[in-house]
Amino acid sequence: MTPVILLAAERESAEVTDWAARIGWVVGLGLFVALLYWLMREGWKWRSTLQGDLPELPGAPDDPGPVRLTMSGRYHGSTTAGQWLDRIVAHGLGTRSRVELTLTGAGLDVVRPGANDFFIPLAALREARLDKGIAGKVLTEGGLLVVTWAHGDKLLDSGFRSDRAAEHTEWVETLNDMINKTKPEGAR
Repeated sequence: MTPVILLAAERESAEVTDWAARIGWVVGLGLFVALLYWLMREGWKWRSTLQGDLPELPGAPDDPGPVRLTMSGRYHGSTTAGQWLDRIVAHGLGTRSRVELTLTGAGLDVVRPGANDFFIPLAALREARLDKGIAGKVLTEGGLLVVTWAHGDKLLDSGFRSDRAAEHTEWVETLNDMINKTKPEGAR
């Protein structure tokens, strides 16, 4: 019986936690995570520097004309046209945000609370379509309104998601109709 009592006494006397090692691991892990976030931030800033040739975003005109459509939803970002993973971050175009879209005879007004607003003139619009993804956001088929537009010498795709997804079809039809009416005869 003596050996059983000695084993029980040894279990109770063993140190439960090595606090110095545990604190060291937690601090090391915290520093590693902080390093990763810092590297991601630097990469984002470097991408913005590389895209520095992109001109400033146009502002809305004083008299944009009558409102054709409005939409409230989310802005999911802009990419190089046709390359849905090549995010554009210059001038705040990579920042996801709430959005209020207003389509007028002059173009598309993109108002983003907490981020840079911009205006896409009707002459710069190239196409509107329904898609399923853009730069880190993937939805069901047709769940994203993607507007292709020219800015400087680049074609960009900007992705929007309405609070009421049923509106997307009307937006695509109206935008494409407006775009086709402004094209010169030889460009069709």
